[in-house]
Amino acid sequence: MKKLQAVKGMNDILPSETPYWQYLESVLTEVVQSYGYQEIRFPMLEVTELFKRSIGEVTDIVEKEMYTFDDRNGDSLTLRPEGTASCVRACEQAQLLYNRGTLTQKLWYMGPMFRYEKPQKGRQRQFHQIGAEAYGFEGPDVDAEMLIMLARMWRALGVESAVSLQINSLGTSESRSQYRAALVAFLQQHRDRLDKDSQRRLESNPMRILDSKDVNTQSLLDNAPQLTDYLDDTSKAHFEQLQNLLSAAGVKYTVNPRLVRGLDYYSRTVFEWVTDRLGAQGTVCGGGRYDSLVQQLGGQPSPAVGFGMGLERLLLLVQELNAFPEDISRNVDVYLLAVGDVLPQAFQFAEYLREEAPYLRVQLNCGGGSFKSQMKRADKSGAEIALIMGENEAQNDEITVKFLRADEPQQTVKQQEITNIIV
Repeated sequence: MKKLQAVKGMNDILPSETPYWQYLESVLTEVVQSYGYQEIRFPMLEVTELFKRSIGEVTDIVEKEMYTFDDRNGDSLTLRPEGTASCVRACEQAQLLYNRGTLTQKLWYMGPMFRYEKPQKGRQRQFHQIGAEAYGFEGPDVDAEMLIMLARMWRALGVESAVSLQINSLGTSESRSQYRAALVAFLQQHRDRLDKDSQRRLESNPMRILDSKDVNTQSLLDNAPQLTDYLDDTSKAHFEQLQNLLSAAGVKYTVNPRLVRGLDYYSRTVFEWVTDRLGAQGTVCGGGRYDSLVQQLGGQPSPAVGFGMGLERLLLLVQELNAFPEDISRNVDVYLLAVGDVLPQAFQFAEYLREEAPYLRVQLNCGGGSFKSQMKRADKSGAEIALIMGENEAQNDEITVKFLRADEPQQTVKQQEITNIIV
């Protein structure tokens, strides 16, 4: 019989790997919550129309990458390829964004997303993201705060030296429309110099050509019209103030006039944190402002800004820099041996220890075995300390302490004194 395998590009996260994921998740959530963001959770499945209307029907995600199917009622459903559209839908459905005026909300989420892409290092078909969205804030101050928060995340993870911030402004839909017309007019004159993918995009989504990785296309774009020349005055002022706030906060950045991001809903501020430590997969985090998306999905107008960060890629970066704590893979602090007919007393003592020292990870030997075999398990568990309960210890309310990783003498103490020894 053929062995069943995981779906291509959808990987298991095994016990040896989960400590690294848990560490990432705990650091990131601690930082985002320290800025007043609240967690929101939404379904993995949404109606397909949500993503067509938000991301854009002529984007690569909608055209090529979404997992879409008809359910038994004939409704078209899609596994979420990103979090922003679902977050907007959830907020609008629960009336979190408008009540006799625009409300402010700062929300974060984390979980799996799905895109049908060629699996490669740091990019899977099921991948995990943490994202944050701020609604109801019109000025650049919340844009700056979000970028400052991300800079704090990099410091907390020890990767700040390996990432750099690129920013741009896409202006309003009106200024983008004017720029798009100028860009198309220029590129039409040099159509034969464009790569095939850019020739296709010239008809459907010309601004995405700015993001082309083709060397010849990039060379051609050196002489193309610049988006900054078409920004309206309000967008220019917004972008200048954002830069001033970042500089005042000590957040280094580069203005990249070709940064457009891959989703149609962005306006004004867009940004990416990039690294050169992961080969071609250089973007660690990306986001921007999407002031028209809430209204586009049927809600009242509400300014908004957000980001998404792929955890697989971030995990690779932290590993590349050896920035994980040394003891991260240890999942047991104390291993309790039960030698002889003492299992009931050992269970009681294990629960007592968990009650008195909840910060300790206590593993009780299950499955019996000789003293020697139990000690082997204790050593293999990675625990720092072995606690030995034999029949003498059980009768006298004592426990024997053996340090497995330190040159300390073995000692026998009263059970109620144990926390004084092993803290």
